[in-house]
Order: sequence, then C-alpha cells, then structure tokens
Amino acid sequence: MADQPQSDTAPKWWSRPAAPEAEAGSAAAERPAQPDSVPAADAEPLPAEAAPAPRYDPWGEQPLQVADRGRAAGGGPVVRVRHALALGLGIALLAGGVGGWLGVLAERRSSTRLELPQAAVESKNRAPESVAGIAATALPGVVTLHVRGSSGSGTGTGFVLDGQGHILTNNHVVSDAKDITVTFSTGESVTARLVGRDSGYDLAVVKVEGVRGLQPLSLGNSENVKVGDPVVAIGAPFDLSNTVTAGIISATGRPITAGGDKGDGSDISYVDALQTDAPINPGNSGGPLLDAKARVIGINSAIRGADASGDGAERAKQSGSIGLGFAIPVNQGKRVAEELIRTGRATHPVIGVTLDMEYTGDGARVGTKGDGGKPAVTPDGPGARAGIQGGDVITKVDGVRVHGGDELVIKIRAHRPGDPLTLTVLRDGRERTLELVLGSANGS
Repeated sequence: MADQPQSDTAPKWWSRPAAPEAEAGSAAAERPAQPDSVPAADAEPLPAEAAPAPRYDPWGEQPLQVADRGRAAGGGPVVRVRHALALGLGIALLAGGVGGWLGVLAERRSSTRLELPQAAVESKNRAPESVAGIAATALPGVVTLHVRGSSGSGTGTGFVLDGQGHILTNNHVVSDAKDITVTFSTGESVTARLVGRDSGYDLAVVKVEGVRGLQPLSLGNSENVKVGDPVVAIGAPFDLSNTVTAGIISATGRPITAGGDKGDGSDISYVDALQTDAPINPGNSGGPLLDAKARVIGINSAIRGADASGDGAERAKQSGSIGLGFAIPVNQGKRVAEELIRTGRATHPVIGVTLDMEYTGDGARVGTKGDGGKPAVTPDGPGARAGIQGGDVITKVDGVRVHGGDELVIKIRAHRPGDPLTLTVLRDGRERTLELVLGSANGS
C-alpha cells in the first residue's frame, strides 16, 4: 500500500491564537508552508461571548496568569474577601477602643458617685445625766492654768466658783507661781492673781479680772456620795485641755497624805479623800469631779502610781493613772475656798495635842513631850478639856478606827473648827470614850 500522506491538521487543543500580523510574517519567513492545513477562511468564527478562555502556551510571550489583567477593576472574589476582612478587623478594633473608653469613663463616673451606707445627721443634744451631757454643762466653767515659777513651769486645772472671777485649784499647782495664766474652754486666756492658798488642804484660789460671761459650776454635797456612783473628771492632763474621763466612786473617806517634797512637812496635805477610777493624770490637779447632775463633788488632787512608794507618793507626779485617783471632798473645798476668799488664809480644826509620829502600833499615840519641851497636851486646849493625857492611844474618831497619826489628822481636818467629836482612847489597857469640841488654828 502506497504510503499516504498523513494529515497534519493539529488538534484544536494544540492550536494557539493567531499572532499579530508582524509576528506572522516573521514566522512565515522562518518556517516552510504547510499545504494541508485548514484555510483560515473555512474556520467558523466564535462569537465574542463564547470565545474560549486563554490557555497555557509555553511558547507565548507571557505566562497564563497575565490573562487576569483584563478583568474588572473590582478584583476577584479573593480580593473582595480580603478587603471585607480588613474592613471588619478595623471596625472591630475601633469598636473595641470606643467600648473600652466608654467603660473606663463609666467606671470613673460610677466611682465618683459611690456612696456607702451612713447614719443620717442627728441632734447633738444628749441626756443631761449622760457623760456627754455632764461634760457639755461643765466644760464652760473649767479652766486650764499655766504657771511659771522660779523652779520652772507647769500646768493644772481649776473651775469657776462665782461671777466675780474666783477660781478654785490645788495649792501644789500655784505654790511656786510668779505668773499665772488662765485659759477658758473657748480658748481665751487671761492673767490671774493669787488670792490665797493652804498647803494643809492642798487648795488655792486665784482670780481673773474683766472676764464676762463666766459660768460657775454648781457645788454638790460630798456627804451624799456613795460607793459606785458614776462620776466625770475634767482636766488638762499633760496640757491636753478639756479632757473628759468617766468612772465611779471607788471608796469614800480614804485617808491619804501628799506632798512632803520640802522635807520639813510644811507642804504635806492631809485629805479624807474620795477615791475614783476615773482616769486622772498630771495636769488634772485642781479639776472638778462631777456627779450625774454635773455638780462638783470633789477636787481632783492626787493619784497612786504603779511605781509609787512611801507615804507621800500619791501626789500626781507618777507616770500615769492606774485607776487610783483621789479627790478632796467638795464640802471641805467649799469651806476652805470661802475662807481663802474672805481672809486669804484657811483655819484648821485641832484637838490641841502633839502626836508621836514614830509610834508603830495601831492607832495614834499622844506624845509625852511637845515641841521645845512644852507639854504634849496643850493646857486648856480642846484635848485637855476632854481629858486626854500624854501616852494615850486614840483608836477611833466618831466610831471609825484610825491606824496611825496621819489618819487621825486626816479625820480631824475633815471637820470644821467647833465641830464636836467622840474619841475612843486606850489608856492602861482600857478603852475610854471622850467628848471633844474642835479648836481652831491658822493654816499655812
């Protein structure tokens, strides 16, 4: 069989698009003509909308992907997704920032409006018998004394006695005074002068001039005081003016001595005191001890400290209060204050005997000799008229036992000159009861 010429018609999938005219001419010059190829006129042209997509031509000038350049400016689906994601992310970030800012602002606003539960404003009035009520009544009549003397300066307390400007305080507050300044609860300060003082009772009176609106404190009666009664103390401990403390009456008729710094006994005070557990400290001296009706029942004078020792250590010179405070009964304070205002001096009740202060037994023994060789029992004195003899041991005063000479002096000074007393005396092993009327002597 004769060889048949093989058709060189290329399959459609191998054909490539016609090249531009310039390129076609060039290709014809380089390659021989193909006589059996299908004329171009016989080919049916495809409609534009049905034109096949470009195919990959390894001999083409550019790779296949350049065919996408001819697409619309909006890009394909992938580009649109990316744009949408970027836009969504931006919106999310913006929303998060705005939300965070609004949250911080809301928190700040809410914190500035935060209000915790609180009681409403109430009336500041208190019951008159309460501690606050007592303090409100008494504070305008309590003063702080600043004293400057030859041995230094100190602070004490006092209270107004009358509208004339008389103020009662302790003797040991002003005993060395050269300048006395009185400060009222309002803060007003004025100079005061000493009217009179008595070391035996540890009381003194000073006076201010030209002060209006003075509010004297009401005086109670110390005979009405009972153990357990509530009390309030006001003073200036450690110069803390208008300090108020409260407690009860712990005991009555507590014999104490205070002072003795001079060594000759001239500054010793003898007090038949009211004992209280209301805190009293240095600077409280001379301040009032008040009952439930804001009346003065005592003048705060001494404390017993934890490191105290000796008979005269009760004076308020210790480190601080341990709940053992002592006040001069107001009945005694009233009498002494009246005398100091009237005459500048106070009188002391006496029995006209010299006591043996070295006696260590129970009771107070009358000495056998007095000062300077004088008789121990003053002739025609109250004791002599009552029948007291040298060597007698006085064991009771008005039925109350005494355990030493100091206690006897204290019990006697708790009375006024001219008061009658009943003394129980031990003589030759036998007790005797003697009636005595107290005499009078000028104090120091």
